[in-house]
Amino acid sequence: MELFEQMAKENYEQVIFCQEKTAGLKAIIAIHDTTLGPALGGTRMWNYENEEQALIDVLRLAKGMTYKNAAAGLNLGGGKAVIIGDSRHDKNEAMLRAFGRYIQGLNGRYITAEDVGTSEMDMDTIHLETEYVTGRSPATGAGGNPSPVTAYGVYVGMKATAKEAFGSDSLAGKTIVVQGVGNVAYHLCEFLYKEGAKLVVTDIHKPLVDRVVDAFEAKAVEPDAIYDVECDIFAPCALGATINDETIDRIQAPVIAGAANNQLKNPYHGDLLHNKGILYAPDYVINAGGVINVADELQGYNQKRAMKSVENVFEQMTKVYEIARRDEIPSYQAANRLAEERIASVKAARKPYVRNTKNVLG
Repeated sequence: MELFEQMAKENYEQVIFCQEKTAGLKAIIAIHDTTLGPALGGTRMWNYENEEQALIDVLRLAKGMTYKNAAAGLNLGGGKAVIIGDSRHDKNEAMLRAFGRYIQGLNGRYITAEDVGTSEMDMDTIHLETEYVTGRSPATGAGGNPSPVTAYGVYVGMKATAKEAFGSDSLAGKTIVVQGVGNVAYHLCEFLYKEGAKLVVTDIHKPLVDRVVDAFEAKAVEPDAIYDVECDIFAPCALGATINDETIDRIQAPVIAGAANNQLKNPYHGDLLHNKGILYAPDYVINAGGVINVADELQGYNQKRAMKSVENVFEQMTKVYEIARRDEIPSYQAANRLAEERIASVKAARKPYVRNTKNVLG
């Protein structure tokens, strides 16, 4: 990879390579854009095939966080970090603390959080060396498990999408198919059930399905049959890429709105949905409750305030659909445009984020 060429092409601000031989640390931090504020994005630990694959991944993820944070209405830029290694065997305290010192050295330009291969406890360890970390355990006064807050954001985003599609944000009486009923989806089902929605659910893990069936009077179907269920809203809440060439013609719903990341296998699937008249709620906008939750920790965490902030997902989803109508483009493109327009509106007045500090030289 021609790194500087790639950085220039996508307007990345900074890439930092971190190593500590004795601790086994090999990490990359990518800061994409700090126009709106310091870059916030999690640390992923993954056993990449090679260092180039790690670099490609961190660049992709950092840019995605710029768009996610901007579209969520947060005053935060986008960044990401990856630690190269097997999180089950290679992770250790010295490694995480060394990584924390690299974050501290950026003086607030990058704020980390948990991601794939890292946990709340790992964030607690990193916090021993840096103040620029979120997603810590509740014992430290932080937010802990973000699943209920993420689910609430998906719920209010679904209501905004229903209003666009059906003329009312009420979900009462609507048949909603939920694909995957893990932690986030369980709480989403609870919100939907309380409003009077009819639930049809599936998951590859039967105990998770049974839990939702028992608690919320849901109907269960086999995983592959979920695409053929006639419903008002199809909610992908499991793995990504479930909207693909094999499934797109099977989905029996006028609306797709769920919690999963990367729901479209390829961008052109968003075009196909648009052409079929299916309203798609862009995933990184509707599932922004998690990042809104950890962002609240920057003010000293308060769950009630975080839940209130997540209600802004309704407004942001509404803006996406307004842009889609205005520019006559698919909703997934409108989400990108929402983020880009917000960044552009303040870019001329802002420089790359640098934390204010006293002049230590006096």
